[in-house]
Amino acid sequence: MVDLAASYVAGKWVSSGSAEQMDVTSPTTGKVLGTVGIAGSDEVDAAVAAARGALRSWGRTSPADRGAALGRLADALTARKSELADLATAEIGSPRSWSTFGQVITAAGVLRAYATITPGHPFSSSRPSMTGGSVEVRQLPVGVVGAIVPWNTPLFIAALKLGPALAAGCTVVLKPAPDAPLGFGVLMEAIEEAAIPDGVVNLVNGGAATGEMLTEHPGVDKVSFTGSTAVGAKIAASCGSRIRRCSTELGGKSAAIVLPDASLTETVTGLVSGVMGNNGQLCAALTRILLPRSRYSEFVDALTTAVADLTVGDPADRSTDIGPLINEAARNRVEGFLQRARAEGATVATGGERPEGTGWFVTPALVEATNDMEIAREEVFGPVAVVIAYDDDGDDVSEAVTIANDSRYGLVGAVWSADEERAASVAAQLHVGSVAVNSTAVLDFASPFGGFKQSGIGREGGPEGITGFIEYQAIIR
Repeated sequence: MVDLAASYVAGKWVSSGSAEQMDVTSPTTGKVLGTVGIAGSDEVDAAVAAARGALRSWGRTSPADRGAALGRLADALTARKSELADLATAEIGSPRSWSTFGQVITAAGVLRAYATITPGHPFSSSRPSMTGGSVEVRQLPVGVVGAIVPWNTPLFIAALKLGPALAAGCTVVLKPAPDAPLGFGVLMEAIEEAAIPDGVVNLVNGGAATGEMLTEHPGVDKVSFTGSTAVGAKIAASCGSRIRRCSTELGGKSAAIVLPDASLTETVTGLVSGVMGNNGQLCAALTRILLPRSRYSEFVDALTTAVADLTVGDPADRSTDIGPLINEAARNRVEGFLQRARAEGATVATGGERPEGTGWFVTPALVEATNDMEIAREEVFGPVAVVIAYDDDGDDVSEAVTIANDSRYGLVGAVWSADEERAASVAAQLHVGSVAVNSTAVLDFASPFGGFKQSGIGREGGPEGITGFIEYQAIIR
């Protein structure tokens, strides 16, 4: 059992006397894994005040020292990777074979990238003035950041926010999702081990009410949110009404285009991992697989076999490929999508069943559909791959590009081909934030990550991520 207080403020776990508690349960067994306090207005006020109090000194710390602190935090997380991976498997249901890299090493990788980027970032630069003299352009921290983190890859997303925010000289109040707060106890210990000053990183636990208190708090200068498009829209509207800075990383319905010359074996292996990682509960999952009609049956047969062969079971078992969904509502949502897909005329080639036993499991599914169907347009957030045929005429794959771009989302994409240059040329035509060529690596730790259209506003990762946490000041001489 893990027990956490309602908030972590200025280096200490604290709860007010009125703080309620919530249980954190295993999606595999339904058993209680721990209890967490629910932060109310007192805790949120204290956390924001602590961040405000630490802002001046942290913002004046040299970029080299801020980068070194992020490197130490990466080292501290790496030293605890087994503990953190075990917690992710327990509270989220991430397969243990996936959780070490997908939940921990990725987080450390982002922080190490910022440890390298921060010392050389141009926080101050000079240029000639158009009226004579010179202009000094300074990049100053935007201030106190309220960072809302989802449950599916909490440590990784926390790193995507902490890295650029701390690099810029901001201080942070984190708000984990109520389904997956336990790993943040270890994260706070790692922050202490990294000798990051008290008050630079604070935390409040709770649900939607706590998140609303944080995003609407007058002491917060910027909100950084990762989660659903619906909630992101509400937060963006709230920030807009207050002229408050805001960045959002939201949903996705990303397409993987298979060109006619793609290798069957290598492409199928990549496609399955691109959809089914973390039980399909990834915003960057490549859930729409676009197949050329000339090879459609060949690829569908191979994908059906590969998906059906995935092992569903206890996520703590390293042989397991697919663990449970996060909760009952998530499973009901996935099953509802599949039921409506059948009603629209889609074919479920395999999967979509409930295995016997406890836990919120659904077997991984492959669905043959068209791009106008709901299951091809909305984010399912589960182990469901949708295959869509496109007409290919020699070198003309324009219909595939059209289908891929026909979405209200624009987070990531992928292109598979025996000709890497051709794949890169097709990738450049996709209206998405990042595209992988012959892989599922849609994120590079030192590059920007974020989406077009309703997949969000702003970028996290790379030098571009820092600019989202700064204000520009021009001193004209």
